[in-house]
Amino acid sequence: MKTDIFKPAQIGFLQLKNRISMAPMTRARNEDGIPNENNAQYYKQRAGAGLIITEGTAISATAKGVLYIPGLYTPEQVEGWKKVTAAVHKKDSTIFSQLWHVGRVSHTSNQPNGIAPVGPSDIQANNTSAWGYNENGVEGFVPASKPKALSTSEVKDVINDFVNAAKNAIEAGFDGVEIHGANGYLVEQFLNPFVNNRTDQYGGNIENRSRFLLEIVDAVIEAVGNEKTGIRLTPYGGLGDLPHYHEIEATYRYLAKELKKRNIVYIHLMDQLSKGSHALPDGFIERFRSWYDGVIILAGGMDKEKSEQLIDAGTIDIAGFGEPFISNPDLVERLQNNWDLTPPNRDLHYGLGTHGYTDWKTYKEPATV
Repeated sequence: MKTDIFKPAQIGFLQLKNRISMAPMTRARNEDGIPNENNAQYYKQRAGAGLIITEGTAISATAKGVLYIPGLYTPEQVEGWKKVTAAVHKKDSTIFSQLWHVGRVSHTSNQPNGIAPVGPSDIQANNTSAWGYNENGVEGFVPASKPKALSTSEVKDVINDFVNAAKNAIEAGFDGVEIHGANGYLVEQFLNPFVNNRTDQYGGNIENRSRFLLEIVDAVIEAVGNEKTGIRLTPYGGLGDLPHYHEIEATYRYLAKELKKRNIVYIHLMDQLSKGSHALPDGFIERFRSWYDGVIILAGGMDKEKSEQLIDAGTIDIAGFGEPFISNPDLVERLQNNWDLTPPNRDLHYGLGTHGYTDWKTYKEPATV
């Protein structure tokens, strides 16, 4: 029987008003790192989604690789996020915070006192940019700096930062957290043997390279519960100068098995083709489903037809939409009614202010952006 993706559904631990998720998207609208009324308005406008996953949110002052992103490591940030979660809950939507550490994909100007960013090793990301300040103090894209390899004890410190941010998220009213294990950032850097050359318990084979991710998951589960802990993964991705390696399939099969044991709220997969990187290979989603019987979200190049087909087939449970939500705050209503979508303007995706942020119109309003 065909699934109506626009109807309420109990999906694992999640009771959602529909099967559409707003995927996390960096918008760089917080000069002081503290969420405010503009963020609350932005997310409230898009709360037609059954599940909202916020933009990547820094777990510490050293986790950042982009200027003007919000965090979840100070009391002021927690108070700011309370405005966002309250606004979304008033629209009967569910909201998770995506917890983010960029690792080596950062620049000294993003770091406290200009220190080096950190990574699993000191291998620098080639052809990869952060958003920071150049040597003349001018804001813009800057090459990722050479990282400092985390010591074994420092790895534990980062895990604690994830835990503290998760606790702060729940205090701020979030329904759960999504660990950012994707898109070439720190967690995924540990998975990749071309970047992770460690000789301690966090490197050397699939189990050891996966240990950092699984220890974060375990620690966050202990802090906030498995029903509030999700993760995002990008198998076969290449962002952040992560080369493909012959153990990719085996790595994600192992992770699927281990995450299944932990009964987390969902795994959020992304196809990076829409980000200009590698597509998921044909048949991978179906193979992943055979390894993992929990809730799966898929984002990246989704449309209504693809969403319905994959959900009807039982391959995924929730369809994630990213960029279309930026220029179509009423995206769910547009999809449901087959209304035309307003095309995005990527020149307005980032930067301070409300233009291109909260001033996009619904289908029934005249466009001004």
